[in-house]
Amino acid sequence: MRIRLPNCERGAHSLRAKLTLANLALLSLGIVMATAVSLMGMRHYLLAQVDAELTKSRDSLSSSQLTMRQINVLSSLAGIGDRLVPQQQPGSPKPDTVFAAVDRRGKVLTIAGYAPTAAQRALADAFGDPANLTKDRTPRDISLRGDSYRATGTRLTDGTYILIAASTGGLHHGMAKALKLDLTFGSLLLVLLATLTMVSVRRRLRPLEDMVETSTAIAEGDLTRRVPSSHHPTQEVEQLRLALNSMLHQVESAYRTRERTAAQLRRFVADASHELRTPLSAIRGYLQLYDKGMLTEPDERRRAWDRMNAEADRMGRLVDELLTLARLDQSPELRFRNVDLSRLVRDAAEDLRVQQPERPVTVGADGSLLVRADESGLRQILGNLVTNVRTHTPADVPVRLGLEREDGVVRLCVADEGPGLEQDDAARMFDRFFRAGGGAGSGLGLAIVQGVVQAHGGDVAVRTAPGEGLAVTVTLPTRAPVPS
Repeated sequence: MRIRLPNCERGAHSLRAKLTLANLALLSLGIVMATAVSLMGMRHYLLAQVDAELTKSRDSLSSSQLTMRQINVLSSLAGIGDRLVPQQQPGSPKPDTVFAAVDRRGKVLTIAGYAPTAAQRALADAFGDPANLTKDRTPRDISLRGDSYRATGTRLTDGTYILIAASTGGLHHGMAKALKLDLTFGSLLLVLLATLTMVSVRRRLRPLEDMVETSTAIAEGDLTRRVPSSHHPTQEVEQLRLALNSMLHQVESAYRTRERTAAQLRRFVADASHELRTPLSAIRGYLQLYDKGMLTEPDERRRAWDRMNAEADRMGRLVDELLTLARLDQSPELRFRNVDLSRLVRDAAEDLRVQQPERPVTVGADGSLLVRADESGLRQILGNLVTNVRTHTPADVPVRLGLEREDGVVRLCVADEGPGLEQDDAARMFDRFFRAGGGAGSGLGLAIVQGVVQAHGGDVAVRTAPGEGLAVTVTLPTRAPVPS
């Protein structure tokens, strides 16, 4: 079954789309805030200039101590009436500055003989009572026939009020153009940012896409796949890649170990069944002979009884060895204490001399050598190694038991001068139920040796070759291993 994982690029809910939208949202917010600040600053600056001009004109009139009559005379003599009171023709543009004179009642007065214009009347109407305007020292916003102006006023010595208004239409028009320009450039920036973000995110997310592809391949059964390294990795993505590859390696190792363990378990059960079936078949055969009355002679019954006892003993030893291996697989708690390993080596050598008096036995374990270990486990190691020599070599082959201490460890060596083993057999000699050449024994002795040595925190090494004998070296720490 093919397993498909979601693509990290597809859909509006993908990481790529979310990062792009987030960048666009942040840039949009920045553009809006920058535009707002710039427009407010520009409006404040331009209004300040308009207000400065109005205030300057108002202060000049106020400090001149002129009357309205003097202004009319001066306007006529200087010919500036057209500038003070521009005549509005139908369809002509609205004036940028409006100058109006009103009396105490708010009535618009003539200036230099010119009748009040519509703009002047609108200016007077916009204020109503002109006294209120003169009290305010700061120009104010007004609307003249739909147009925005800034206006201020002053009172002459004869009681006449002069109103001055300056148009702010140009200011608003300039701000509108600036706003359009900002929006245009902002839109271009958003498009450019979206493009660059999509390209950059695609390149940056390529390692994540590789992780998706690798996960898909592993889900489909390819446990050897790993996430490749990108050309320009970021620190976080590279850390994730390394962690994922490490996890995948552990998963593959665990899977391979489980498969190997399952295969070993199946082989172990098959071998154990085969080993147990042999003595059980022999016992069953003798019982059938006895049940059918075929064992009539006392010697035959005695021989059958002895054979059944031997097979029962063999089956008992096999079950004991299987139980020992099962306990070793469960990491048993050993009883560590100071043990004189030299004494155990001499005892094992003496047992071998008693069992095979004709075999030359050499012992290199003088004096006392204390180790922190489980005494019964050490006796089992020595017993199995000596039994292996006794079972698989002729009785006249010399054997040597050596013991030495070096660099905080103890090395125990049991070497014989027998026929030796092929390299393939030597590589499997610690496997359970393995017997080189189909020899005698259950094939569990050396497996138990390896299990006990590993429980002590040591290891086992083998040196052998055809015709050169077999040497098994057990290395043990002098102190008890620290429990993990």
